[in-house]
Amino acid sequence: MTDIMDQLDTRLFRDCAGCFTTGVAIVTTCGPDGEPAGVTINSFSSVSLDPPLILFSLARDLSVLPAFQAARGFAVNILTVDQHELSVLFARHGADRWSGRDYHVGQHGTPLLPDTLASFECQPHAIYDGGDHLIFIGLVTALHQRADHQPLLYYRGHYRRIMPQGEAIEITG
Repeated sequence: MTDIMDQLDTRLFRDCAGCFTTGVAIVTTCGPDGEPAGVTINSFSSVSLDPPLILFSLARDLSVLPAFQAARGFAVNILTVDQHELSVLFARHGADRWSGRDYHVGQHGTPLLPDTLASFECQPHAIYDGGDHLIFIGLVTALHQRADHQPLLYYRGHYRRIMPQGEAIEITG
């Protein structure tokens, strides 16, 4: 069987995937040692309303991966445009992400970041193979929302924001 990536240009694949605008989130958990763990993601999606399931994926080479694989719970913290620097910090390899960082402790002992647009507290439901990533499915057990701020967006390798364009136009057909 021929390796599919021998047939596809990896850079072109990344560029095409980057054409899909996403929100930005930080997933958090506590490791077996009780220390908080977290990383920036843009691979978040709702899966099901009944039961309430969400998913995100993590690269297999992340230092925090074992903490998420062993987690009793985790949280997805959706970031506001004002949390750009927090996103950059949690995306850096080897960064001290938690020094002096305020957070609340959620239902499952999971760190919840303050002032996020929304948070989903979850119990692990399933983990699936996703090539060079693992796909985590979480059963949502608690929700928090702060809808008065704009989301942080990611598009073509750069952080973005929603710009007001005047009146909304309904798209039909």
